[in-house]
Amino acid sequence: MLPAGDVMALSKDLVHKIRKTHGDEKIILSLEEKGFCVSLLKNGKTMELEARKVTDFTGMIKAGSVSWADYIVDDLKNDAPRIASSLGFSETLVNSLIRGNRGSYEDMDSEMGIYIPAIIVNGFDVKIEYLLILLRAGLVLTIHTTEVKRFFRLRRYAKIFMRKIKPNIAPTDKLTLVLIRIIDENNARNFDHLREIETNSDQLSEKLSDIKAPREEIGKDIHMMKHALITYLGGLWETVDVLNSLRYGDPELLTDDQKILQRLGALAMEVNYQIGLAEHMSDVVASGLEVIQSIYNNQLQILNNKLAMLVAYLTVIGTAVLVPNTIATALSNPAFNMGPQDAGWYTVLLIGSTVISTWVAYWWVKSKGLLPSRADHGD
Repeated sequence: MLPAGDVMALSKDLVHKIRKTHGDEKIILSLEEKGFCVSLLKNGKTMELEARKVTDFTGMIKAGSVSWADYIVDDLKNDAPRIASSLGFSETLVNSLIRGNRGSYEDMDSEMGIYIPAIIVNGFDVKIEYLLILLRAGLVLTIHTTEVKRFFRLRRYAKIFMRKIKPNIAPTDKLTLVLIRIIDENNARNFDHLREIETNSDQLSEKLSDIKAPREEIGKDIHMMKHALITYLGGLWETVDVLNSLRYGDPELLTDDQKILQRLGALAMEVNYQIGLAEHMSDVVASGLEVIQSIYNNQLQILNNKLAMLVAYLTVIGTAVLVPNTIATALSNPAFNMGPQDAGWYTVLLIGSTVISTWVAYWWVKSKGLLPSRADHGD
């Protein structure tokens, strides 16, 4: 059996190999290690650990002045109370946060919690998952499902971030700085998805510009795009509500240092700015759709005008043929006793009646406005 040190070294080598081959998001799924913890020790050094059981972090959390633990669960509402209670949080706090379907904030003096949206975008399929953040003295715990893939990079650089926290500042300052970094990372991942929605909207606009595109598909795509924007904006508005509650709630666990609190306010300002961008994008998309709809209406009007012109010409031609045909039918009756000697004036009569009836039919159709002009049918 390998010594404990060799096993840890082997695990680290495996982690780096998987990161290089598959990327950060494959690490936990490959090693089946759902938990990660990093601590800033009282002597200023940092320590990190990946584990399958959240209870493995207890010793490191006690030894650190401030710690961040991240744990992935299969079902947030069912598994979060058990995981949180393993690290000393009350189930009452967790249940009060996750019982609703919206972001929320709870402060119980010695512990507090934040339930904040984590937006996931796949094409025009926008889902609002949630990130649970729990705080008590010396610990920030984040719990989320496997779909919320946003802390793999932060895990990788967690020790670097922890080293930047000064060991001699107040414990509440340390806890607040860790919380701000986690919320900032969550917001950044949410903001990235607006770019994806914008890219998909541009592809839809290109599809709309093709007059041969199936109309039934376009209608569905337009609805999905609008729904995606509405859902995305809903997630951002929930985030703003939670951040404002956090800013003005004056929790005991967080700092009173105004410089640090300004960073918390900056997070809310960034979300408001992102909301403005999303709403502006919605306006641009809506105006673009109106232009495209006008183009389609114009094309349809041109087609209708061409059909109207075709009907008018057919009316003229039908009328022109009908008059000489009627004359010829009448004169073919034996009562008129026509012979070869009548061929000359008969031919003149047919030609003349055709010309006159054509001119009369054309003049009547044009005088009634039934014949569109060349400008109307786009020629």
